[in-house]
Amino acid sequence: FFCLTEMGVMPEIAQAVEEMDWLLPTDIQSESIPLILGGGDVLMAAETGSGKTGAFSIPVIQIVYETLKDQMEGKKGKATIKTGGAVLNKWQMNPYDRGTAFAIGSDGLCCQSREVKEWHGCRATRGVTKGKYYYEVSCHDQGLCRVGWSTMQASLDLGTDKFGFGFGGTGKKSHNKQFDSYGEEFTMHDTIGCYLDIDKGQVKFSKNGKDLGLAFEIPPHIRNQALFAACVLKNAELKFNFGEEDFKFPPKDGYIGLCKAPDGSVVKSQHSGNAQVVQTQNLPNAPKALIVEPSRELAEQTLNNVKQFKKYVDNPKLRELLIIGGVAARDQLSVLEQGVDIVVGTPGRLDDLVSTGKLNLSQVRFLVLDEADGLLLQGYSDFINRIHSQIPQITSDGKRLQV
Repeated sequence: FFCLTEMGVMPEIAQAVEEMDWLLPTDIQSESIPLILGGGDVLMAAETGSGKTGAFSIPVIQIVYETLKDQMEGKKGKATIKTGGAVLNKWQMNPYDRGTAFAIGSDGLCCQSREVKEWHGCRATRGVTKGKYYYEVSCHDQGLCRVGWSTMQASLDLGTDKFGFGFGGTGKKSHNKQFDSYGEEFTMHDTIGCYLDIDKGQVKFSKNGKDLGLAFEIPPHIRNQALFAACVLKNAELKFNFGEEDFKFPPKDGYIGLCKAPDGSVVKSQHSGNAQVVQTQNLPNAPKALIVEPSRELAEQTLNNVKQFKKYVDNPKLRELLIIGGVAARDQLSVLEQGVDIVVGTPGRLDDLVSTGKLNLSQVRFLVLDEADGLLLQGYSDFINRIHSQIPQITSDGKRLQV
């Protein structure tokens, strides 16, 4: 009980888990539950019997409950990632100008990519055209990253074309695919300062307040373009500070925080976002969580676990539904019409109900692919891509889809 509540799990769920004689969280649960509760995407692999179902079911039940309770109490949620053009009114990283595996926290400043083989980048919502500016990046782990500045037309893989200027944790500066030794290496707990003097056409960096000297002279043809804060990550997490919080190492020599840039020097990103946004009206046949299983047996097991975990969750109670073949569709439809919050199902019947509009995906916050290798082996990759494309990536209050 105590171990789970320490991870942020509601006492009501922890009590139900304790009654199932789960005395301590397994390794996969200890790692996954806090990550999911914190808004992250998780790819987990562990042997049978290691508690994978609990690892995703427990946090999904909790967040679905909290979402419904907020709606019941009339709270809208206060996430600051706004949708559409509104996102450009704030200095933050741009959810519409990022790599596919690049996640941005609800504050718009904490960024993460857990892809281990590929680099994924992002640019800020606003750039600058003249003046002397500074921002800071704090490294939250030991992953690989490059930070710096780029124009709107630069590749998100910062420093690999002539429109971007990066500084990486390996102690290399990069521009136009040229990687040269510069400054020193940096890693977890380090704070990197990124300086831009557009009038002189210069870029430099600092580490924990230590000036590392001139890194780049900006070519004349780029000086008349807006430059944006940018980064690229490989299995790393960073937090940006554009000056709305006190800097750890305030800049000198006339440099100011990006958020203090005068309006006449600021350019908004061209990427203002046309991401589909979830409607706010609650529909009975629009669940908050969709759990896809490769077989009827696994779907039934998972549904039973969900029922056990939510035993003491009340006001509002969560409504779950099993959608599998071999059961009369009309029974499932009548439950759908009364309202569901969590759906567990197999691809065949799910596909039928989604394609006919009987199951609405417009309010799904969680997409869980259980035994994903089994789903792929059975040839369901098209189905997975199809339903993923129908689920909004961002809700109206700024919450992102978790997978």
